[in-house]
Amino acid sequence: MSPEELQAIELLGRVRYGRLATSMRALPFLSAARHVVDDGRVVLRMHGGFGYHTACDGAVVAYGADNFDTAAPGGDCELWAVQFTGTAEIVRPSPAQCELFGEAPARVNGEMFDPAYLRLEPHFVSVHTLDFNASQPSGHTA
Repeated sequence: MSPEELQAIELLGRVRYGRLATSMRALPFLSAARHVVDDGRVVLRMHGGFGYHTACDGAVVAYGADNFDTAAPGGDCELWAVQFTGTAEIVRPSPAQCELFGEAPARVNGEMFDPAYLRLEPHFVSVHTLDFNASQPSGHTA
Protein backbone atom coordinates (compact mmCIF):
# COMPACT_ATOMS: atom_id res chain seq x y z
CA MET A 1 0.00 0.00 0.00
CA SER A 2 1.11 3.54 -0.73
CA PRO A 3 1.67 6.02 2.12
CA GLU A 4 -1.50 7.91 1.02
CA GLU A 5 -3.57 4.71 1.14
CA LEU A 6 -2.23 3.89 4.63
CA GLN A 7 -3.02 7.43 5.80
CA ALA A 8 -6.54 7.26 4.31
CA ILE A 9 -7.26 3.96 6.05
CA GLU A 10 -5.92 5.29 9.35
CA LEU A 11 -8.12 8.41 9.06
CA LEU A 12 -11.16 6.37 8.05
CA GLY A 13 -10.78 4.42 11.28
CA ARG A 14 -11.37 7.64 13.26
CA VAL A 15 -15.00 8.02 12.14
CA ARG A 16 -17.84 5.54 11.84
CA TYR A 17 -19.97 6.83 8.95
CA GLY A 18 -19.44 8.20 5.48
CA ARG A 19 -21.24 8.64 2.18
CA LEU A 20 -21.43 6.24 -0.72
CA ALA A 21 -21.79 7.81 -4.18
CA THR A 22 -22.72 6.14 -7.45
CA SER A 23 -25.52 6.30 -9.98
CA MET A 24 -28.81 4.49 -10.19
CA ARG A 25 -30.61 4.45 -13.54
CA ALA A 26 -28.19 7.14 -14.78
CA LEU A 27 -28.97 9.47 -11.85
CA PRO A 28 -26.35 10.21 -9.19
CA PHE A 29 -27.12 9.51 -5.55
CA LEU A 30 -25.51 9.54 -2.13
CA SER A 31 -26.27 7.18 0.71
CA ALA A 32 -25.06 7.13 4.28
CA ALA A 33 -23.18 4.00 5.28
CA ARG A 34 -21.32 2.59 8.27
CA HIS A 35 -17.84 1.34 7.45
CA VAL A 36 -15.10 -0.87 8.80
CA VAL A 37 -11.68 -1.55 7.31
CA ASP A 38 -10.70 -5.19 6.98
CA ASP A 39 -7.47 -6.30 5.33
CA GLY A 40 -7.15 -3.06 3.34
CA ARG A 41 -10.69 -3.22 2.03
CA VAL A 42 -13.57 -1.03 3.05
CA VAL A 43 -16.69 -2.96 4.09
CA LEU A 44 -19.93 -0.97 4.22
CA ARG A 45 -23.22 -1.58 6.02
CA MET A 46 -26.23 0.25 4.70
CA HIS A 47 -30.01 -0.07 4.69
CA GLY A 48 -31.03 -2.68 2.14
CA GLY A 49 -34.62 -1.46 1.93
CA PHE A 50 -33.75 1.22 -0.62
CA GLY A 51 -32.06 -1.21 -3.02
CA TYR A 52 -28.97 0.98 -3.33
CA HIS A 53 -26.69 -1.95 -2.61
CA THR A 54 -27.95 -3.81 -5.67
CA ALA A 55 -27.26 -0.75 -7.86
CA CYS A 56 -23.70 -0.71 -6.48
CA ASP A 57 -22.98 -4.43 -6.92
CA GLY A 58 -20.28 -4.74 -9.60
CA ALA A 59 -20.25 -0.98 -10.21
CA VAL A 60 -17.57 1.63 -9.63
CA VAL A 61 -18.48 3.69 -6.58
CA ALA A 62 -16.89 6.35 -4.42
CA TYR A 63 -16.96 6.27 -0.64
CA GLY A 64 -15.98 9.32 1.35
CA ALA A 65 -15.73 10.22 5.00
CA ASP A 66 -14.43 13.25 6.89
CA ASN A 67 -14.12 14.86 10.29
CA PHE A 68 -15.72 18.17 9.30
CA ASP A 69 -18.38 17.98 12.01
CA THR A 70 -15.92 17.41 14.87
CA ALA A 71 -13.73 20.50 14.65
CA ALA A 72 -14.25 23.41 17.00
CA PRO A 73 -14.51 26.76 15.18
CA GLY A 74 -11.42 28.92 15.53
CA GLY A 75 -9.35 26.16 17.12
CA ASP A 76 -6.07 24.68 16.03
CA CYS A 77 -7.14 21.61 14.13
CA GLU A 78 -6.70 19.75 10.91
CA LEU A 79 -9.79 18.86 8.97
CA TRP A 80 -9.54 15.96 6.57
CA ALA A 81 -11.56 14.10 3.99
CA VAL A 82 -10.77 10.75 2.40
CA GLN A 83 -12.24 9.16 -0.69
CA PHE A 84 -11.96 5.59 -1.91
CA THR A 85 -12.98 4.83 -5.49
CA GLY A 86 -13.30 1.30 -6.76
CA THR A 87 -15.57 -1.61 -7.51
CA ALA A 88 -18.23 -2.62 -4.99
CA GLU A 89 -19.45 -6.13 -4.39
CA ILE A 90 -22.30 -7.41 -2.22
CA VAL A 91 -20.82 -9.56 0.53
CA ARG A 92 -21.86 -11.50 3.59
CA PRO A 93 -19.75 -10.24 6.50
CA SER A 94 -17.93 -12.60 8.79
CA PRO A 95 -18.98 -12.74 12.44
CA ALA A 96 -15.82 -10.76 13.31
CA GLN A 97 -16.78 -8.04 10.81
CA CYS A 98 -20.33 -7.89 12.18
CA GLU A 99 -18.87 -7.35 15.62
CA LEU A 100 -16.71 -4.49 14.31
CA PHE A 101 -19.79 -2.75 12.91
CA GLY A 102 -21.45 -2.70 16.31
CA GLU A 103 -25.10 -1.96 16.92
CA ALA A 104 -27.25 -1.21 13.88
CA PRO A 105 -29.93 1.47 13.72
CA ALA A 106 -33.42 0.26 14.61
CA ARG A 107 -35.14 2.18 11.80
CA VAL A 108 -34.34 4.11 8.65
CA ASN A 109 -36.99 6.59 7.48
CA GLY A 110 -39.51 4.78 9.64
CA GLU A 111 -38.71 1.32 8.19
CA MET A 112 -37.05 -1.47 10.12
CA PHE A 113 -33.34 -1.44 9.35
CA ASP A 114 -32.46 -4.22 6.91
CA PRO A 115 -28.66 -4.50 6.73
CA ALA A 116 -26.95 -4.91 3.37
CA TYR A 117 -23.18 -5.14 3.02
CA LEU A 118 -20.76 -4.10 0.29
CA ARG A 119 -17.03 -4.56 0.02
CA LEU A 120 -15.15 -1.82 -1.78
CA GLU A 121 -11.88 -2.75 -3.43
CA PRO A 122 -10.14 0.65 -3.65
CA HIS A 123 -8.40 1.45 -6.93
CA PHE A 124 -7.93 5.16 -6.20
CA VAL A 125 -7.52 6.75 -2.80
CA SER A 126 -7.29 10.44 -1.99
CA VAL A 127 -6.69 12.39 1.20
CA HIS A 128 -7.40 16.12 1.50
CA THR A 129 -6.55 18.18 4.56
CA LEU A 130 -7.44 21.69 5.69
CA ASP A 131 -5.08 23.05 8.34
CA PHE A 132 -6.37 25.90 10.52
CA ASN A 133 -3.19 26.59 12.43
CA ALA A 134 -3.75 29.89 14.26
CA SER A 135 -0.06 30.81 14.08
CA GLN A 136 -0.20 31.26 10.32
CA PRO A 137 -1.67 34.38 8.67
CA SER A 138 -5.17 33.88 7.34
CA GLY A 139 -4.74 36.15 4.34
CA HIS A 140 -7.72 38.27 5.40
CA THR A 141 -7.32 41.94 6.19
CA ALA A 142 -9.68 44.04 8.22
